[in-house]
Amino acid sequence: MSREGDWTTALAAPPAGEARGTLIAAYRAVRGFSERICRPLEIEDHVVQSIPEVSPPKWHLAHVTWFFETFVLAPLAPDHRPFRPAYAQLFNSYYETVGSFWPRPRRGLLSRPTVAEILRYRAHVDAAMTALLAQAPAAAWPEIAFRTVLGLHHEQQHQELLLTDIKHNLGIHPLRPAYRDDLAPPPAVAPASMDWIDHPGGLVEIGHGGAGFAYDNETPRHRVWLAPFRIASRPVTCGEYLAFVEDGGYRDPRWWLADAWVRVRDEGWRHPLHWHRGPEGWEVYTLGGVRPLAADEPVAHLSFYEADAYARWAGARLPTEAEWEVVARETAPEGNFVEDDHLHPVPVAEGAGVRGIWGQVWEWTASPYRPYPGFRPLAGSLGEYNAKFMANQMVCRGGSCLTSRTHVRATYRNFFYGHDRWQMTGMRLAADP
Repeated sequence: MSREGDWTTALAAPPAGEARGTLIAAYRAVRGFSERICRPLEIEDHVVQSIPEVSPPKWHLAHVTWFFETFVLAPLAPDHRPFRPAYAQLFNSYYETVGSFWPRPRRGLLSRPTVAEILRYRAHVDAAMTALLAQAPAAAWPEIAFRTVLGLHHEQQHQELLLTDIKHNLGIHPLRPAYRDDLAPPPAVAPASMDWIDHPGGLVEIGHGGAGFAYDNETPRHRVWLAPFRIASRPVTCGEYLAFVEDGGYRDPRWWLADAWVRVRDEGWRHPLHWHRGPEGWEVYTLGGVRPLAADEPVAHLSFYEADAYARWAGARLPTEAEWEVVARETAPEGNFVEDDHLHPVPVAEGAGVRGIWGQVWEWTASPYRPYPGFRPLAGSLGEYNAKFMANQMVCRGGSCLTSRTHVRATYRNFFYGHDRWQMTGMRLAADP
């Protein structure tokens, strides 16, 4: 499921300086990958919505197209005609300033438009976008390029959501069918031991402040004082987390925040999402079907509540996002990403220093999702992208095995509610000296 074409520069360089041909190639590559994700699906799979947080695959395909039509073509291509005006309401996600939207929990009720019609919608918008990128006047190019690159990163976010949503839709099915049966096997490596890495702390700078793309919530760059701390050399593994499960961790309120314990009790949590106890022992559902639980692979699909409880049980804590960032920026962004086509965490190989901090799983931090000092959202409707969600959520860092390696950077701030489990989220321990 690798992408085609040399387009990584277009997603990393300052938008205003993009060559037209490079950005057109990037646009085609990213848009094509979304459709390739959906090719293994049956038509019936495209409309399923297993929980309110999940969106049907065909809705994702339409929404990312709506984004380009609404925020690039409508304001910047004077001759553009919408494919179907009603789509402005059906495929708007949450942008109050551009009109009403269909309720998120009811997206699975939209049997129409059909998948075929949505693919025609994508083709219509792709033709208009390609023409705009090729012919736009020089004066308009910086804004067109910026919004296009933003739209491509937005679509990459939805590519990961496509995969996690497909996994949840299929994973709750009693047959637990595989999404694909040809995924790359995990590499044969010597699994990394868990060591503690000491960091001196001090006055550090975090946040985006240089060239290249970043979301507004990564800015401005600012100073943070860190006390000395320790961070684990690799993420927590399934085997380590299984010890918490078998020690009765889900039955002991000592380890859980109050809201978390209510969730554990009321929803009957006893282990991570997609784990099952089979006739031969513990199993895990993956996009490649059901497999025996592998003790050495990073544990995934943990809520913040579960990560926090495990850390307390283990006599440690979660790192803050500032601690995570200063460690990650000293580590090359190499890891298990969607391009590697495992679509599942794999054992982190033995080696010196911090390992597996990129790809694998989004790592929960102890930091609430709040604006940085001096934060200013993007102007206009695009300011709704991140700013209005800066309450009641927690920050994740690092990307996952379902994230593109062209989509991550040390300053990237992902965020979810404390109870969310359907994403490819895991954890790394931290501690005070």
